[in-house]
Amino acid sequence: MKITDKIKEKLYIGDDKLFLDKRYLPRWIVILIDLFLLFISQIIVFAIIDNSQVNFKIEISLIAQSVIVLAINLLWFIILKTYSGIIRHSTFTDVFKLASSSFATAGTILIINLLYDIFKGEKVFITTSILLFMFISFTMLLLFRLAVKESYMFLKNIAAGSLKKRVAILGIDDYTISLARALSTEKDSTFKLIGFLTKHYNSKNLKIMGKPIIPVVDSITESIKAYNLEGILLTGDYLKGVEKNEVIEECLANGLEIFNVPSLEKWNKKEDIKHQIKPIEIEDLLERTQIKIDNELIRRDIENRTILVTGGAGSIGSEIVRQIAAFKPKTLVILDQAESALHELELFLKQNHPSLNFITELANISNMYRLEMLFNKYEFEIVYHAAAYKHVPLIERNPHEAIFVNVLGTVNLSVLAASHKVDKFVMVSTDKAVNPTNVMGASKRAAEMYVQSLQHSTQNLGTRFITTRFGNVLGSNGSVIPYFRKQISQGGPVTVTHKDIIRYFMTIPEACQLVLQAGTMGNGGEIYVFDMGKPVKILDLAEKMIQLSGLEPYVDIDIKITRLRPGEKLYEELLGDTATSLPTHHPKIMVSKDPTIEFEIVKIKVKEIIKYATRYNDHNVVRLLKELVPEFKSENSIFKKLDTPPKN
Repeated sequence: MKITDKIKEKLYIGDDKLFLDKRYLPRWIVILIDLFLLFISQIIVFAIIDNSQVNFKIEISLIAQSVIVLAINLLWFIILKTYSGIIRHSTFTDVFKLASSSFATAGTILIINLLYDIFKGEKVFITTSILLFMFISFTMLLLFRLAVKESYMFLKNIAAGSLKKRVAILGIDDYTISLARALSTEKDSTFKLIGFLTKHYNSKNLKIMGKPIIPVVDSITESIKAYNLEGILLTGDYLKGVEKNEVIEECLANGLEIFNVPSLEKWNKKEDIKHQIKPIEIEDLLERTQIKIDNELIRRDIENRTILVTGGAGSIGSEIVRQIAAFKPKTLVILDQAESALHELELFLKQNHPSLNFITELANISNMYRLEMLFNKYEFEIVYHAAAYKHVPLIERNPHEAIFVNVLGTVNLSVLAASHKVDKFVMVSTDKAVNPTNVMGASKRAAEMYVQSLQHSTQNLGTRFITTRFGNVLGSNGSVIPYFRKQISQGGPVTVTHKDIIRYFMTIPEACQLVLQAGTMGNGGEIYVFDMGKPVKILDLAEKMIQLSGLEPYVDIDIKITRLRPGEKLYEELLGDTATSLPTHHPKIMVSKDPTIEFEIVKIKVKEIIKYATRYNDHNVVRLLKELVPEFKSENSIFKKLDTPPKN
């Protein structure tokens, strides 16, 4: 056992801990200690006087003199409450009280001496001894408090040092040096900086701020063996993509914790450095290159416009709202049927965007009459339609509900947008609409088809209908990552529906940035698809999340393969079999050239689907969806039988 561990064990021993306990010494003990120090001070004074040339007639015994002095000093202790302070946290105020009590004691004794001399013609105390006692007693009391305070801080630092994580910073630049300086100056930091890791210096004798530069030759774990590190700090964007993942995987495999520190410009200046440093999350491991958007183009599109965001309290909708808020719209109307989430968003906007002119409206988009009132009231210029039901298994059990929101809601909004000459209607869709295997995806594809065909119909009075299509978003309500986190926190097991299932992922801010960017493009009728990067195997995702929690997959947390849920498929697509894609001026956005159908045909079929949904006839709802969306083939679902044509 290390010496520091032994000290820590002695200092932290349950209810018997002493030095670092949060409890404090009782006041009577403090007074007794102070009285003992006063007694020692008197002995020192008597010894000094006894060996000096000063010699006065002693009226009363030395014991009596001691009792009187101690009693007077104790009286001033009580009057000035010198014992009320906590010794290990003594301040200037406490020192001033001690000085005052010593001065007052000396003054009181001198007055007694003077009065006794006036009435009796003799002095009880030697004046020199009184002054000596004042200085010596104050010095003793002060030194005692300083000794306790410094001893406490020394022991605390030893214990805290042994509890702090021993870390090294990866990389050497102005930013990492600033981080190191912040770590060394923050007294409550939970990290102890050991050194800097780099591949660019070969000398082990180089130091920065007294910390060694640790050269990485072959691998990080081999290079740090002698330093007993517990973790590594990754700073900002020091490493990119594959290189970052390689470092993290090596560290995880060797039991090293990884901590992420945001780039300097992203620091919250109100927080201490310890709050900026956080364990690395699974989102940080996904190989995503930073998306660049044309903020000026988006600003010209949004600034001083009246905008409606449907589903504005949801994961995507609320982020669209936050991003729109930065571009100063004239009026921002946020519509949702989720009361609590809408209220929370309202509080957030009031606190963080006090100058934003926004209105929250509680409404259901399947209610045409309610929507028409809103369109008449606000005269919208742009609509961002993010309201939708998205959970595949739930919708597979309730197809009519998907029709009410995903189809009827879209029909209501798009018809009103066209009739009210809204300039732009941007619909948020999903990759599940491509070759759908479930009702949710098919309902979104039906909504895409409706707005795409409406674009070219005579009923459209100039509105540009734009559809955006992307895959899973990290951290959205009900997505796999929060679900896995919850399972891990509960001790597992983590459940994966299939060992080979893969998904595309994008962060919520990324997705919403591209929605706003796509909204500035095109003449209407386009379906924009986003570059989702590389697909991620969900089983690998689960294993890495367990490792990031400091646990070992299949040992500490088990992973169980269940089975594909109703309507779920192994992989998602962004383009249909009959579609092609064309590039745009933005490298992350492409146009999907899906075939269009005449509006009157789509309108009749959609109307019939809605009719059966209002009768809760799910069989006919799905049957008609399959007619409208012929590529809709059910997987692992009771509706799979509808894919087989009836025998003659």
